[in-house]
Amino acid sequence: MNSLPPDALASIAANIRQRAQALGFQQAGIADLDLDEHLAHLERWLADGFHGEMDWFARHLAIRRDPQQLSPGALRAVLVRMDYLPPEARIAETLADGSRAYVSRYALGRDYHKVVRNRLAKLAEQVSREVTPHGYRVFTDSAPVLEKALAEKAGLGWIGKHSVLINRGAGSWFFLGGFLTDLPLPVDEPASPHCGSCTACIDVCPTRAIVAPYRVDARRCISYLTIELNGSIPEEFRAAIGNRVFGCDDCQLVCPWNRYAKVTQEGDFRARAGLDRLLLTEAFGWDEPTFLARTEGTAIRRAGYENFLRNVAVGLGNAPRSAEVLAALRARENDPSALVREHVAWALARHAG
Repeated sequence: MNSLPPDALASIAANIRQRAQALGFQQAGIADLDLDEHLAHLERWLADGFHGEMDWFARHLAIRRDPQQLSPGALRAVLVRMDYLPPEARIAETLADGSRAYVSRYALGRDYHKVVRNRLAKLAEQVSREVTPHGYRVFTDSAPVLEKALAEKAGLGWIGKHSVLINRGAGSWFFLGGFLTDLPLPVDEPASPHCGSCTACIDVCPTRAIVAPYRVDARRCISYLTIELNGSIPEEFRAAIGNRVFGCDDCQLVCPWNRYAKVTQEGDFRARAGLDRLLLTEAFGWDEPTFLARTEGTAIRRAGYENFLRNVAVGLGNAPRSAEVLAALRARENDPSALVREHVAWALARHAG
């Protein structure tokens, strides 16, 4: 395959971009696999302990350093992005209504891993079957690959001060994915940064998780605390979490570049099962079968039932005091889960105070 002439490789790259758009991706780019600068940043992040309980970052560091361990013979990465912001986002409206459960907008619809990965598999297979055979490995937040770093190198955007990829013409409300390939395709120009002196994301973070530009302490991040963390949420962060029961979008909400964001055209990313209008009291009344039914096919399943109740208990502790809120909390004062009981006790004490 390495013997293909440059004009043939350029034609293949153009073909990949066309096929990517036909499959519903808004953009595709190509990067080489030299990630030394980004790996140094990751190693400093790990050394500072900013990864919290996410030990897999350290366990798979060697593969992140050398993607050929994941896909032998890999020379390039094809990166794609897909918009996910639903038309009925109602972000600020839901955050302002303390009686409602706020779910990060990426998790309202079908689990993006399934949607993006399936499309990427089709794209890579089409190239192999209809253009030229190649060895490949698909990834979308599902393998030890530095996706954002590769996407920046592929020209899809730059990594902002909040660590999220930003596209100059499309903001940041999009998913990333890609595939490693052994085709020596021509690479795209890396995206240049355009955050300038803006600190909106740093200033708005409820828990001050962005400890410096481009440095996020996950242990303070609401997305980490409500999704990745198992066990008790540190009390110092509970009030700041507000009604966010799964993830947080504040840093994206205030980013000036998101004035250019596009709503998704993907039906799979529309809000499911009323999750964008969910009352905290209703969610706290769910038994586990109801939780599984209402969150079927969504990324919310990642938190698990017990941690979800923990999160909702915190939300109820921050909600406006009402008879309904107090009744919902008291109904779980003797919950079988010690974790849930602990957060219920905190919430009730907060209302009593």
